[in-house]
Amino acid sequence: MSTDSRPSITGLLQQARSGDRQALDRLFAACRSYAMILAQAQVGSWMQAKVDPSDLVQQSMLEAYRAFDSFHGQTGAEWLAWLRRILHRNAIDQARHFGGAEKRQVGREISLEGAATIDDAMGVPEPAADSLTPSEQLLVHERELMVAEALARLSADYREVILLRNLRGLSFQEVARQMNRSRPAVQMLWMRALRQLQTLLTQSMCDSSV
Repeated sequence: MSTDSRPSITGLLQQARSGDRQALDRLFAACRSYAMILAQAQVGSWMQAKVDPSDLVQQSMLEAYRAFDSFHGQTGAEWLAWLRRILHRNAIDQARHFGGAEKRQVGREISLEGAATIDDAMGVPEPAADSLTPSEQLLVHERELMVAEALARLSADYREVILLRNLRGLSFQEVARQMNRSRPAVQMLWMRALRQLQTLLTQSMCDSSV
């Protein structure tokens, strides 16, 4: 895969801001997997029977597309944060609409920064944002999209256990309850899922360097 097929979000953003409609479409397409993973993490088990994450993504992306001219950020980090806020707000609105004892879980905004990176999942802390150079920060945000794409390629069980454990921060006991499995089975599933995620990320990074 050439670098042209994995364009910089900041680069696409700048082109879209200059009036390039094709770049705008590519910008949204590049962020769709990212938005889907966040939506799946936001929609708790009690909401899944009422809210389809894909509908939440569709609503949020359409809202962002229509309001693009009101976005005044300049960087990919600001763009992803803007998308997260829109999706988060819509998730909260859905939770308020349907109600439920666990709706407070939707109140915490979820980000892929650090929480879903393979290094953090394996216990290696991410460097503080203010310790990174601008170019290093760009790589972090580009990696967020790669993580989202890799998560989207995992099997349903692998993706769910990582979403519950790493993105929603649930205990293994709670993950086991939600997945209707024993705690040892969930822990084994989690480790296998992380290894598969690592493999996909390694492949993706190798492809993007070609």
